[in-house]
Amino acid sequence: MDIKAKIEELTEKIKNDKDLLTKFQNDPISAVESLLGVDLPNDQIEGIVEGIKAKIKLDDLGDVLGGLGGLFGKK
Repeated sequence: MDIKAKIEELTEKIKNDKDLLTKFQNDPISAVESLLGVDLPNDQIEGIVEGIKAKIKLDDLGDVLGGLGGLFGKK
């Protein structure tokens, strides 16, 4: 399994589903396990959870920075 590709896939699913995003925010391990369809030991899934959290933060930061371009006359 390509972990990086799986993190990308799961991140998109989570970001595009408000209910799933709420579940991820409240119980990220359970949310990821439900998406994967397997029950793994928490220590194995924590790396994936951290990768998803980092990806969501980077994407959100990109959205914020992209919006700042309008402040300086760029579109």
